[in-house]
Amino acid sequence: MAAKSSAFEMTPRTETPDRIMLGILLMLGFCLTAPLLDVAAKLASDTIPVGQITAARFLVQLGLMLPVCLMMGLSFGMNGQLGVLSLRALLLLLSTFFFIAAIRVMPLADALAIVFTEPFIVMLVGKYAFGEDVGPRRIGAAVVGFIGVVLVIQPSFATFGAVALFPLGTAVCFAGYVLVTRGLRGRLHPVMMQFHTGAIATVMSVPIIWLANGSGSEMLDPVWPTGIYWTWLLGVGFFATISHMMMTYGLTFAPSSTLAPMQYLEIPVATVLGYLVFSEFPNSMALGGIALIIGAGIYMIHRERVTSRGVSTRPHAPV
Repeated sequence: MAAKSSAFEMTPRTETPDRIMLGILLMLGFCLTAPLLDVAAKLASDTIPVGQITAARFLVQLGLMLPVCLMMGLSFGMNGQLGVLSLRALLLLLSTFFFIAAIRVMPLADALAIVFTEPFIVMLVGKYAFGEDVGPRRIGAAVVGFIGVVLVIQPSFATFGAVALFPLGTAVCFAGYVLVTRGLRGRLHPVMMQFHTGAIATVMSVPIIWLANGSGSEMLDPVWPTGIYWTWLLGVGFFATISHMMMTYGLTFAPSSTLAPMQYLEIPVATVLGYLVFSEFPNSMALGGIALIIGAGIYMIHRERVTSRGVSTRPHAPV
């Protein structure tokens, strides 16, 4: 699964029309390539355990990011943020594991739509844990979004059982990941943040897979990939790295308020890929739920934009 919201905490340097268009094109590239990560993970899960795919995702990311960091001449220091970076890596590791475990059996579009409740969770945590101003309109949008989740989960739960709840685990862990990333803003270069996250997640996951060897665990006991499965396994890390870099750099060229709504293009792209590759298509109830989640998410982004424009004249009027 693509890491979605962390890069939206960045502030673009110069917002000229040409740079904004470049940012939009990069974000479009993210929306087209991020679902390929999910397709590769689902294809790999036919024979490769979820834990091994998760570890490979971070190991490949680490290998790809290292030369990028060296070419950019970035410092590998953590600026005293090892503990926070470790928590960030753990949350992303769990988020990835839950999502791959879900799409192993669930349709891509259904699982991804449930994960898109993460912005609602971040908003509610911000309100009740950190006292952020959130008005009734955005709370209402979150409620509508969660109703959509129920509509998506209900048929999946009836078919697949408790595994249908795994995308909610992804959403909760990724919400924590976003909140931790907010705390790191301005302390590390975003490329180095990605590198350190990949490195720490690799250190966390690879020993677990090694210890699980021969355990018989369906989720963790590693196997030696054969044939095309090497391609799928490497593709998970490759598409994760490429898509995240496009999003990260896209947000250096265009404001997050412009690019955030585009993120929902992932869902129709995942729906098309799910149909073409796996002959999957959400049923009518799930489609209704997906529509509610997308609509509520875009409305919440709209309200945040309205609030940010009016904050100087209405500082105490949350919406």
